[in-house]
Amino acid sequence: MSLKSVRDWILKAESDLKVAKDELASEEPATDAICFHSEQCAEKYLKAYLIFYRQEIPRTHNVAELIYRCPEVNVQFKILLNTDIPLLTSYAVVMRYPGEELFPPIKEAQEAVKLAEKVKTFVMELLAKEGFEL
Repeated sequence: MSLKSVRDWILKAESDLKVAKDELASEEPATDAICFHSEQCAEKYLKAYLIFYRQEIPRTHNVAELIYRCPEVNVQFKILLNTDIPLLTSYAVVMRYPGEELFPPIKEAQEAVKLAEKVKTFVMELLAKEGFEL
């Protein structure tokens, strides 16, 4: 395992979270972009965790699939399956292109950011217990 690789994934996740939060705080937030970057943040944190434990990283944007892989390393991840976090998956592709819903409501974008932050906190707390530091 490369600690640099884990850090790089976390830094990219933090960049996505920053974009989502900055946009959320803007005068006319682009809610589609907020939701997309929230999904990306959660996805990258989960992949960072898997990398830390030398697990194969699937080429997927499916947050639920990533969560299912994490219990192979730590059963605590099953808790995340009982939340709305897996719903972030729909923002990986759906929000990037015109479709039924062009722009989700602001409340939905706010919730997407909260879910991304939950994943961040969850992963970082577990990594810290293992002695990982940024």
